[in-house]
Amino acid sequence: MINLELNDEYQQLVDTVREFANEVVAPVSAHHDAEHSFPYSVISQMGELGLFGLPFSEEYGGMGGDYFALALALEELGRVDQSVAITLEAGVSLGAMPIYRFGTEKQKQELLPNLCAGNELAGFGLTEPEAGSDAGGTKTKAVLEDGSWVINGSKEFITNSGTDITSFVTITAITGSTTRADGSAAKEISTIIMPRSTPGFTVEPAYNKVGWNASDTHPLSFKDARVPEENLLGVRGRGYANFLSILDEGRIAIAALGTGAAQGCLDESVAYAKSRTAFGRSIGENQGISFMIARMAARVHTSRLAYYAAAAKMLAGKDFKTEAAIAKMVAGEAAMDNARDATQIFGGYGFINESLVARHYRDSKILEIGEGTTQVQLMLIARSLGL
Repeated sequence: MINLELNDEYQQLVDTVREFANEVVAPVSAHHDAEHSFPYSVISQMGELGLFGLPFSEEYGGMGGDYFALALALEELGRVDQSVAITLEAGVSLGAMPIYRFGTEKQKQELLPNLCAGNELAGFGLTEPEAGSDAGGTKTKAVLEDGSWVINGSKEFITNSGTDITSFVTITAITGSTTRADGSAAKEISTIIMPRSTPGFTVEPAYNKVGWNASDTHPLSFKDARVPEENLLGVRGRGYANFLSILDEGRIAIAALGTGAAQGCLDESVAYAKSRTAFGRSIGENQGISFMIARMAARVHTSRLAYYAAAAKMLAGKDFKTEAAIAKMVAGEAAMDNARDATQIFGGYGFINESLVARHYRDSKILEIGEGTTQVQLMLIARSLGL
């Protein structure tokens, strides 16, 4: 029997996060967006709610939940503030999850409790000026010398890397070379934990972005940055492969965030269409507007079904790579399309930065780019079809 209704535990989480989003996050969103300021108070309260620990076991300070619980929380936050939602998504999926999945017991015990509590944040440094989806372009190098990794290179677009509560960034780096089956050489890429306080590790000035203005994003540089050999995360040479699996999970989370953004635009548009009058009646009575909003509702519904389906396969221990790619693509496009339509419905008011639909219009484009572009998702889907 197919049942898409949430159980009581999931529904209680949704209700709690929705109330928090409406009463705590939404009232300060426009301010932090305009000031490009990081919402430390909001993040602290999210930590107290246990949101950063949702998918982690209690032995490491987590809530003992699962990845679907995280996705549900992201959808609710994404309705009102994508910057806050992506801070949670990146903090959990890119910051803490690699430690949880691939770390030693010592690394887990030392690093996860503060991350789960929201007292600290972590980032993941994969992207470089010439490397993102193409790992072969990685140039950052880590050389083992006298029991320490000496690291030189740079990273781009790293979320949660420069806040006052950022404790470390896990980076990918070339640690040697391997030989392919055909005899050709390939880069050996590993992941290494880089504490924020490491000499030679520089967090460069933050980007001036189009959207996600309250999210922390920086380029990073490393000049003879030295960390202990034990800071290797996972098996040497498996860094990029491990991170690809993290990205598969992350696409479900981003799809949930995108669904929330699309829902937020829908909610705003329905309310505005009912209250705004023109030529003696509400604009929602005009078929052109009502049909536009109906399409918005269909996009939200489709996006939600897509990420629910991907999460269901993931939690069942089945291969979910294709479903995650579909969900990420569908939800990212839904968020962007709904933001565009909502801005049109609001007219001039939709072009004012303080309005929620304007923020969604600026914020949503990155959902078609970050953590795998739409084109990468299409490539993955086509590959699953044998093309």
